[in-house]
Amino acid sequence: MKTWFSQVLVGLIIGLLMGASPLWAQGGDSESYITVSGIVKDKRSKKTLENVNINLPSSNVGTVTNADGEFTLKIRTDEGPSNLIVSHIGYVNEKVRLNAGDVSGLTIWLTPHANLLHEVVVFGSNPRILVEEALKKVAVNYSSKSNMLTGFYRETVQKRKRYISIAEAVVDVYKTPYTSRQVDSDRVQILKGRRLLSQKTSDTLAVKLVGGPNLSIYLDVVKNPDALFDSEELGNYDFWFEESANIDNRLQYVIGFKPRVIEMYALFFGKMYIDRERLSITRAEFNLDMANKTKAIHAILKKKPFGLRFKPQEMSFLVTYKEYNGVSYLNYIRNDIRFKCDWKRRLFSTSYTVLSEMVVTDQRADNVSKISYKHSFDAQEVFYDKAPVSWSDDYWGGYNIIEPTESLEHAVGKLKKQVNE
Repeated sequence: MKTWFSQVLVGLIIGLLMGASPLWAQGGDSESYITVSGIVKDKRSKKTLENVNINLPSSNVGTVTNADGEFTLKIRTDEGPSNLIVSHIGYVNEKVRLNAGDVSGLTIWLTPHANLLHEVVVFGSNPRILVEEALKKVAVNYSSKSNMLTGFYRETVQKRKRYISIAEAVVDVYKTPYTSRQVDSDRVQILKGRRLLSQKTSDTLAVKLVGGPNLSIYLDVVKNPDALFDSEELGNYDFWFEESANIDNRLQYVIGFKPRVIEMYALFFGKMYIDRERLSITRAEFNLDMANKTKAIHAILKKKPFGLRFKPQEMSFLVTYKEYNGVSYLNYIRNDIRFKCDWKRRLFSTSYTVLSEMVVTDQRADNVSKISYKHSFDAQEVFYDKAPVSWSDDYWGGYNIIEPTESLEHAVGKLKKQVNE
């Protein structure tokens, strides 16, 4: 945890988004595919559900629903008719039968899972021991091979409630075996990307924050012990059991944690979900501790203009994993940063929200070649300088993405008008 913030440091200009590689490949367009789209809702409350996993069980293809509960999944025609498995934390998995051809307008209802707290056998009545055991079993529960993950990355910046920058990319993430728990050789390559930026001068604020697509490497809390805590730093935290949960119809221990001591390296509070049978880490939800503002600023902010006052409000993370054929893989990462800025001698401050998310849409382990350093994502490059302004409806072709929300589509329309004026 002592170094990962500096490792993922990116020069961020609010309005000029995160770094990226200038190498764009036009893959994903040539293959024939069918499209399945719909919305996922809670069967009892009728509310839409965000971050629901939509997967094709016969392959590694998948995506997640957006904040409006909507999804679109593109499936290669050579996969043939199959089923979709729809899963979400706290709900019973739903199987949806697919026929040949495109399918649109699906409404999928998920049933909340019954509370199974009474079935939990407490692991020695000591949650810290359970976390230690889960860390020891990383080499058993996660891939012992090199893997190539294809994912969709989106980052947005809002000034108050108005979007001032939107960036998207399809990425390849090269993962070395989890047996080493080292990330120095892992790489990210941008396959295709685009961006939109507010043209208003007042929307530009030059600050340097942590972030960018390299979070898919350094925020892998299972692979990278510095991302959250390793066995040597567990003593800096308090742990306790919380109510159990179900993920993919499997019972999970839920372990709460918070910093025990006030120091620079006990940074987070949150929850960790551990599969009851496999003792694999399936989900981590955690926030940067804001009790010590100096510590929080040191963790988030790396550079700012003279005279600018930076006031962090929240920094939260969500990291999830999916099991496939008895092996767990990285599935989804989300990072939210909220802060306020003002200038000395000015009465009012301005609020900003930076949201970054990446979903793994495909994965392969056979005949995987390492991404060269030359072609890998460079945290010192700036996405704005490299990515084109291209917002055509068919831009992504056969690549799977996270569907934009209605509010995001509205913002895209406004930013496109600015660019064309």
